[in-house]
Amino acid sequence: MRAARVLLRPVGLAGIGLLVLVVLVAAFGPILWDGRATVVDTDHLLAGPSADHWIGTDNLGRDLFFRVLVATRLSIVLALAATAISIVLGVVLGAAPMLAGRRVGRVITWAVNVLVAFPGLLLVLFFAVIFGVGARGAALAVGLAGAPGFARLCHTLVAGVSERDYVAAARIAGVGRFRVLFRHVLPNVAEPLIVNATMAAGSVLLSFAGLSFLGLGVQAPSYDWGRLMQDGLNGIYIHPLAALAPGLAVILAGLAFNLTGEALAGAFGIGDVATVRTALGQATATELTAPVPGAVLSVDDLRVTLPGVHQPVHAVRGVTFAIKDGEAVGVVGESGSGKSMTALAVADLIEQPARVEANHLVFAGEDLTVPGDPESRRKHLGTSLAIVFQDPMTSFNPAHRIGPQLAEVSRAHQGLRRRAALARAVDRLRAVRIREPERRARQYPFQFSGGMRQRAMIGMGLMGTPRLIIADEPTTSLDVTVQSQVLALLAEVRRDTGAALLLISHDVSVVTDVCDRVLVMYAGRIVEELPAADLRTLARHPYTKALVAAVPDMETDLDRPLAVIPGVPIDPPHVPIGCAFAARCPLADDHCRAVDPPLLADAAGNRVACHKAAPHSVTSKVTA
Repeated sequence: MRAARVLLRPVGLAGIGLLVLVVLVAAFGPILWDGRATVVDTDHLLAGPSADHWIGTDNLGRDLFFRVLVATRLSIVLALAATAISIVLGVVLGAAPMLAGRRVGRVITWAVNVLVAFPGLLLVLFFAVIFGVGARGAALAVGLAGAPGFARLCHTLVAGVSERDYVAAARIAGVGRFRVLFRHVLPNVAEPLIVNATMAAGSVLLSFAGLSFLGLGVQAPSYDWGRLMQDGLNGIYIHPLAALAPGLAVILAGLAFNLTGEALAGAFGIGDVATVRTALGQATATELTAPVPGAVLSVDDLRVTLPGVHQPVHAVRGVTFAIKDGEAVGVVGESGSGKSMTALAVADLIEQPARVEANHLVFAGEDLTVPGDPESRRKHLGTSLAIVFQDPMTSFNPAHRIGPQLAEVSRAHQGLRRRAALARAVDRLRAVRIREPERRARQYPFQFSGGMRQRAMIGMGLMGTPRLIIADEPTTSLDVTVQSQVLALLAEVRRDTGAALLLISHDVSVVTDVCDRVLVMYAGRIVEELPAADLRTLARHPYTKALVAAVPDMETDLDRPLAVIPGVPIDPPHVPIGCAFAARCPLADDHCRAVDPPLLADAAGNRVACHKAAPHSVTSKVTA
């Protein structure tokens, strides 16, 4: 399909045609015409163009036309060798931060940036002096001079891919750095690298011809186009074609590479080329210090700290909650409230330099805050915990087929062989209502619709026997119909497997329909917890009420402006003293702005953190 797209473009047709012609001449030129290119004819020294010698002869009477054709092979081979050196060295340097660690990688990146600042011709001449004259020295010089540019490109591409969810999952699963690079990163940056290499080959060809022209490249008796241009320079005023013909060959070959690169770029869709400020009187102790009986997940005083520019950023500040077997708990709040960071901490997917702390974080009987065997924990989480991310296109590796990606879960965590794992992958695709699962398992993620990819993500979670499913905004990018299907599928999976559900969403309506309980988060804290059925009627926190009011329903007055929450969410590095919502709350007073309200539980078990909440019977106090 992509090959057809290349050929259908005029640029691609011209480029491929020229490139095929150049390759054919390079392959067969020395075989067909080497004898006529090397025969000495003393009767026709420095002869002009004629019927016998189309562009004349050199100072030994050798036919220049055939010498240009024969020189194609050496010129192209040396240009491709130099390009290969640039690519290999560029990939090694560009991937250094990922392979060697941040400190060594930072030094290498700094050195690459310095080299990129130098003009390429100066680098070529510098390396040519070091490696000496000759074809080998010139190939090394041109290759090394082109490496910094490829290293910069590769570093940018690798940095963009290395933060994707499927790469993070591979790291958490214990996959080594080199395997992550060659299996998950490089296949996804190969296309732009190939396109840029094709376009760079034309420039490399010109650089090589220039070195030979200056006498630093190919040496006699060998000859390339640059060497022929040098030989024809002395008689350029008498026989200009002797110098112009090899120069024209350089232009045509370079044009072939550049046009092909432009066409490939279009076909692949590539564009032109301090200490936390605690509130006065805030509770610092918690009564919930033991795991909740019967809970598949029990979290007490969870804190997630990220490194900041000037001071640590406390993304999650003392979150406490529990989820029972088979229960569905929703988490709502604006962006930046700590919902996803809480889920990642629960799933043990937060790496250094971020820091996760808690009094306890018990999942399926194992406290994840207690150091243990990494391999055992990896298998425990890999089989008992499923995660459905917001954008499955970043969770699936686009360079691999769906079936093998699902099968990898069973091979890594359950020890199944390849055939058995693939069979289970097909079965799981069938379980999530994907039609023709055998055929779909052989397809790539881009061949799935958004809803199908989300179903496949759920199927990946079902490769094990999950006791908890974490769904992080699973329906955000889907239309209403597909959203309903995915939510119904999650409900069906819960019913069939007995798994609990932690659903993160911005949509209050979705959480109300799907979940049993709701946790409302703001500025890294839980500010309210109550049954989902009571979210619209019994909410006590002003922030919860504002979230509910911001969602229109069938009774919304269309003649009045839609309700909005005034102000902007709190910037996590700058959480104010007192109630974080005070600046946006119409009920806030000086006491709210000075004292951070503790999270209080009433007789019904509902919790709220607000000085202005309606008075209820309070039985206990917990930090959240």
